[in-house]
Amino acid sequence: MMVPMVAAACLLGAAAAPAADSWPTHPLRIVTSEPGGGSDFTARVVAQGLTASLGQQVVVDNRAGTITAAQIMSRAAADGYTLLSYNNSLWTLPLLQPVFYDVLRDFIPITLATRSPNILVTHPSVPVATVRELVAYAKANPNALNYASGTVGSTNHLAAELFKALAGVPIARIGYKGSGYAVNDLIGGQVQLMFATSGSIAPHVKSGRLRALAVTSAQPSALAPGLPTIAASVPGYEAVTLYGLYAPAKTPAAIIERLQREAARYLQTPVISDRLSGAGVEAVGDAPAAFAAAIRADIARLSKVIKDAGIHAE
Repeated sequence: MMVPMVAAACLLGAAAAPAADSWPTHPLRIVTSEPGGGSDFTARVVAQGLTASLGQQVVVDNRAGTITAAQIMSRAAADGYTLLSYNNSLWTLPLLQPVFYDVLRDFIPITLATRSPNILVTHPSVPVATVRELVAYAKANPNALNYASGTVGSTNHLAAELFKALAGVPIARIGYKGSGYAVNDLIGGQVQLMFATSGSIAPHVKSGRLRALAVTSAQPSALAPGLPTIAASVPGYEAVTLYGLYAPAKTPAAIIERLQREAARYLQTPVISDRLSGAGVEAVGDAPAAFAAAIRADIARLSKVIKDAGIHAE
């Protein structure tokens, strides 16, 4: 009986291969955040590339909030036709409040499409020019410095809390509904420092209204030429916004591999890479395992910080 069973298995495998090769046969959609954010921008760039390479229209489906997007994904068929483009909030939200999903159990990371480090900037009235000087000043003047951030759990909020914990500096948070308001108050001197996107503060650094000290990525970034890393002064520090592409759990490996390959090929073409750099993000397109490892590392860095600081979703 073994020979017929093996033969049958081979026939099944042979039959499955053409089905995978012929995918997709109808349009795909990428679920993402509200229009205008980094996740939406990345989704639209990826959708454009996949539409061209897969021969099927890939549409962007904007939804309000991480939970809503995760619910859609958790209910989607594992056939590669419904994908998700989202940033760090997909795995930081479960650290802030109970949720129904586990990002690495319920979703398959396809590729880290793009990433964007923040820039540590200060108001010129703060008498420091380096991260080491900032740390020394903050310790010598306890609670004299306030940092601006977006909503609780936002990337720039957690970047500041990670810095506060690793550097051991007593700085206090002033929260804002949006980064635009935060930058305005930083320029006005109502707050003294911020972990801001390069695009939001570049003109103000150039004009001298703000002072850039360092970049939050582990390695120097082409988005912030000449700036050192915070990690050079605060070992172990890394806080980068990651924009990734996901599929529902149990999506066939052949589909995941094809999506990663086609997305990476498009993102890494010089014209698209330059376009992304101009928008303040770096093209990546790495393998699923590398993206999953980056998620685990970020969870490990932030979980203790969030717990020790008693940070909860608003």
